[in-house]
Amino acid sequence: MFAAERRQLILEMVRANGAVSLRELARVVQTSEVTVRRDVRALEAEGLLDRRHGGAVLPGGFTRESGFPQKSHLSTAEKTAIADLAAGLVGEGEAIVVGAGTTTQELARRLARVPGLTVVTNSLLVAQALAHANRVEVVMTGGTLRGSNYALVGSGAEQSLQGLRVSRAFLSGSGLTAERGLSTSNMLSASVDRALVQAAAEVVVLADHTKLGSDTMFQTVPTELITRLVTDEPPVHDERAATELQALADQGVEIAVAGPEVESAAGEAMATGRQTRQDMPLPGQRRTQGGHGGPGGLGPQLRSASALSEGPVGRVADMRRR
Repeated sequence: MFAAERRQLILEMVRANGAVSLRELARVVQTSEVTVRRDVRALEAEGLLDRRHGGAVLPGGFTRESGFPQKSHLSTAEKTAIADLAAGLVGEGEAIVVGAGTTTQELARRLARVPGLTVVTNSLLVAQALAHANRVEVVMTGGTLRGSNYALVGSGAEQSLQGLRVSRAFLSGSGLTAERGLSTSNMLSASVDRALVQAAAEVVVLADHTKLGSDTMFQTVPTELITRLVTDEPPVHDERAATELQALADQGVEIAVAGPEVESAAGEAMATGRQTRQDMPLPGQRRTQGGHGGPGGLGPQLRSASALSEGPVGRVADMRRR
């Protein structure tokens, strides 16, 4: 494929999806990330796109939100690894909330074997993934359907979450920075995500490396309320993503990094019906009193009654100790 053809295809992908990782671009155009990075620089010089933390985005600052058909084909390997690692955090008999998104949909597919689990969600995709899980109870919020991501939003969704208390919330979004936390491009989605956070004792954010350092219009979870971030390994050259991870860890967010070994370990666990869980002590003692703790919630280490057991899955790093 000639350079002009490659760059046209790259431009079409970014225009269709809003943001695409270098890994994904290299896979589609069937060349190396080094070559793709050179192409992206050339397109940026022409003002056709912007480079952003291991990927390319539409020009003009804040990234726009892609619809489900586009998102479902982005960073699929990374989302799978993240979902495998995050599933290990969920124990038998827990009650959790799961937000909308393609990464949380992948997580839901892995929760079908957890006995006695209760999942509260505003996502039709999450509910569909668990529809035939006999041992899992699924509770849907009310609300108005937002067709672009198959999520229920609006006052009906928010009111149905009032008075709810669960052990943890699993959320994804359009961007994540140490300065503002998790954010999304849609105001209605942001409001529901905030209500989900209020219902949980612990907040777990699922975000692949392309979201790190990306900032969008509406804040959903400020950094100080994020307990854990489950992400994938940024490319070696992506210094900005690594810097963002360090900044998040410096603010007390625990960083769990999923790799290829996570997929094989979690796959074996799912095949045998065994839950693989990782004990991940928090760096520091913040949020141990008040805040998300609460009566009957989590203790000083922010652990639920089904404390995370031994059996490492993936690499879990306290970035502040590096």
